[in-house]
Amino acid sequence: MNARGPVLAVDGLAVTIDGVRIVSDVTLEVAPGECVALVGASGSGKTVTARALLGLGADRAVVEARRLEVAGTDARGLRERGWRRLRGTTVGYVGQEALGALDPLRPVGREVADALRLHTSMRAHERVEAVREALAGVGLDPGIATDGRLAGTLSGGMRQRALIAAATVGSPALLVADEPTTALDAGVAVTVMEQLRRAQQRGAGLLVITHDLGLVAGWADRVAVVSDGRVVEQGPVATVFAAPEHPATQALVHAARAGAAPTAAGPAAPVAPVAPDAIGHTRRSDDPEPSGRPRTVLAAGHLDRRFEDTAAVRDVSFALDRGRVLGVIGASGSGKTTLARMVLGLETPDAGSVSLDGEPWVPLAERDRRSRRHRVAAVVQDPGATFDERWDVERVLADAFSRGAERRAGGELGARVDDALRQVGLDPALRPRSPLTLSGGQRQRLAIARSLATAPEVLVLDEPVTALDATVQDAVLGLLERLRDETGVAMVFVSHDLRAVRRMADDVLVVHEGAVVEHGPASAVFAHPTHPVTARLLRAAEVLATGPAD
Repeated sequence: MNARGPVLAVDGLAVTIDGVRIVSDVTLEVAPGECVALVGASGSGKTVTARALLGLGADRAVVEARRLEVAGTDARGLRERGWRRLRGTTVGYVGQEALGALDPLRPVGREVADALRLHTSMRAHERVEAVREALAGVGLDPGIATDGRLAGTLSGGMRQRALIAAATVGSPALLVADEPTTALDAGVAVTVMEQLRRAQQRGAGLLVITHDLGLVAGWADRVAVVSDGRVVEQGPVATVFAAPEHPATQALVHAARAGAAPTAAGPAAPVAPVAPDAIGHTRRSDDPEPSGRPRTVLAAGHLDRRFEDTAAVRDVSFALDRGRVLGVIGASGSGKTTLARMVLGLETPDAGSVSLDGEPWVPLAERDRRSRRHRVAAVVQDPGATFDERWDVERVLADAFSRGAERRAGGELGARVDDALRQVGLDPALRPRSPLTLSGGQRQRLAIARSLATAPEVLVLDEPVTALDATVQDAVLGLLERLRDETGVAMVFVSHDLRAVRRMADDVLVVHEGAVVEHGPASAVFAHPTHPVTARLLRAAEVLATGPAD
């Protein structure tokens, strides 16, 4: 342990919410210059633990600990004002949902500068220089510090990088990062991890919450394994992964070596096979075409979209046949999400069009699309922002199945809701819970279940599995594969996770600065990339899994 003592020392941490013990007897330390990874499946208690360590528990949460010290400060008796002071100067925090963490109508430069403005005596020009340096460190344009660019205009990956810049700009003693690379392409993820590594080298302690064991193996010094709200094993990464002692850790390591990871209670039960009746799908009598040729259900022609002086999408065309999956990959901010929004009819192109089953889809007035809206469904990358906080899980799915006609789910509708939850690996006992009380991975699975309820012909998925632990990711991808095979749904699969795209996609579009730079069969693109952008993405994915050269 460093002679200065730990920057985080916790003993006997317990968190109770509404009388239910969520976290029990957690003991953990982080030394200056050390990276400790907190790992476990979605719903295991990782995020609740991390937020409790920073005074960010839910309003109804009761947090207790025998010891809770942050950079030498006893934090057990702190009130909100004291926590804010500590978080502003001593601790940097990066949450896992960047959309909710940044004010979409506030300039990004001000968001990043807040810690310096509120908690230091730096002059304005000094703050600007520090913000420019922090933005450049995470691969963002330093000009964002002063150009007034709003958080709401940034892509999901760019928002995540802005959060990391805000967390590191004040050189805190402790950095807590909850899934810091989940929304990022591999190249930017490496940049972010290198920025966090530089903070470590300056003496900051780093606590990373993640389900990505490859990231842990490559970048962390020690690992703490969480199962059912408890730390069940911890130690040096190499030691724990080489010879795990606790059954939960053994299951985790075994699953990781097989390309998966465990659920909160060990290996996941298999997701139930798709039952077409349960999700409203039936085979169409007009499939396939009488000629036997593939039926094109979605076609985009020469799509263009600009935002002020920036070309977000440039002359993009593709055709998608029934039962096929088109993977869309590229760096954060390359235009992938804008393209997906145009396909969905949520963004109007400046030029070009989209057709659905040979009929105009975009651009059209929404009233002209409404009767066909259920035929195109979406799973977006920030699921927490898509749920009404007043609705419980049951109402979310009942509303989707009934297309807004039902709020409660009894009888046949109730059985369909239960089946839909099981099909994405969720317990029907979650029906009365608010989606906002679920883990990030659980919310993503609920979003997928909701999208399937409309029996879509086209499913547009924007980062659908990056928030999931690997076992549930595998189960959800298996569900999507079976859905495609049994119902013929076509998919546009937008993701930074190249492993998921390699598994799911028949064809791949590689997007760079709004334009398609490579397009072809997935097997060929991944095995023999022809464009430098594609090659860089594949190389970065390797570095992310193996760690820095030093």
